[in-house]
Amino acid sequence: MIMKTRPALALLCAAVLSVFGTAVLAQTTSGSTSINTESTRLANRYSTFAGSDANSMALVDGLRNGTSITLETTSIVKNTDGTTSTVNTPTTFQPATGKLGYGNVNIALALAEADLNKLGITDPTSTQIAAALNGGSVILADGSTENLQGVLALRAQGEGWGQISQQLGTGKLGAVVSAAENSHSQAGVAQANRSDHHGQPMDMPRPPHPVHPDHPTVPQHPSVPSRPDIPSHAGRPGGG
Repeated sequence: MIMKTRPALALLCAAVLSVFGTAVLAQTTSGSTSINTESTRLANRYSTFAGSDANSMALVDGLRNGTSITLETTSIVKNTDGTTSTVNTPTTFQPATGKLGYGNVNIALALAEADLNKLGITDPTSTQIAAALNGGSVILADGSTENLQGVLALRAQGEGWGQISQQLGTGKLGAVVSAAENSHSQAGVAQANRSDHHGQPMDMPRPPHPVHPDHPTVPQHPSVPSRPDIPSHAGRPGGG
């Protein structure tokens, strides 16, 4: 009798473990998918600023985890024989802050981009991005040198994001973040080909509705002239 119940008990335990294991795996997978989706979304948003998808993902992962970031700048070099070569120049730096949440990663990159934009740097090199984040000097188009305070360096000193935006001279924080999101709204790869139920691509502005012309004013009908008063009949002659 005991020998018969042991297999049943073993099967019951296996079934319970299978159910709990599946639930834990599903929860872990869901959390991992959510994190990967958020990382991808931010990386897509700042890929143009970072110079490549790989650089953008390195920025997001490094800022999110507080780990070393390596960016590469690709340049074309002319050789002495007249040919050209592609050269990748790496730049490695450690973020001045620790781990950042995704919202803070977004703010940090938006402020760094705005700080470089106000200097006329719209296609930054890896070195310039590192300086905008951690502080350092950058060379401008006219050959002059500008010392950057660094978004992350100011954050590490305990300053709030709004204070940092004002100190950098980039304006109000909300406007800076909104401008970054709007300027990169069409660069996302994950949602570029998605459409809503009307066939309109998502994250793309819908065309404005045409403005209907005003209807012409209906001319008023001329008023009908009033009838003249009918004179009363004169009394008959000789009448009483």
